[in-house]
Amino acid sequence: MAKTWLADRIRAMLPSREELEGNRMLRPVAHLLLRPALWRFTRRSVPRAIGLGLLVGIFVMIPFVQPLSAALLAIPFRANVPLTAGTTLLSNPVTTPLIVIASLWIASALFGMETDPGSVMRMIHAGASFADWKHWLLSSAAPGLLSGLTVLAVASGVIGYALATIGWRIWIGHKWHARARERGARCD
Repeated sequence: MAKTWLADRIRAMLPSREELEGNRMLRPVAHLLLRPALWRFTRRSVPRAIGLGLLVGIFVMIPFVQPLSAALLAIPFRANVPLTAGTTLLSNPVTTPLIVIASLWIASALFGMETDPGSVMRMIHAGASFADWKHWLLSSAAPGLLSGLTVLAVASGVIGYALATIGWRIWIGHKWHARARERGARCD
């Protein structure tokens, strides 16, 4: 029941093919975006979708732009469109501070950039104004944030792709073994 509830919630949040087809902003690419192959769950399209969704979801960090840009990137990579857009939801208002702090830490650790991950938390807790955030972004933290986000996005996309590929193979293997056991039981 939990799987059904979660799947229903995810389906409710994502736009349907008909809604995408009716969207006037997507009209120029609708004929590409609505190809049936981009909406099937296959051994190639699912890992691509998860990898792209994680990459875009972490790197873009703008809530309504993430699913749209991920769906558009799914076209040339022949990834599953709804899964690509859905995977971007892993970066959300709850996980965004963690992603920003991890990106700043990565920039500091890998590239030696002087970034202070604690400053983000202090600004969040203090309820920093837009001007404070703007000043923070114009400091040396912005290049650190961008480089850290790039490393984190690429690494999570590659890891997500690899785990999805492995998970798909395991799932198919279980299905084959179950089918073989079923055939063996019928033959006896």
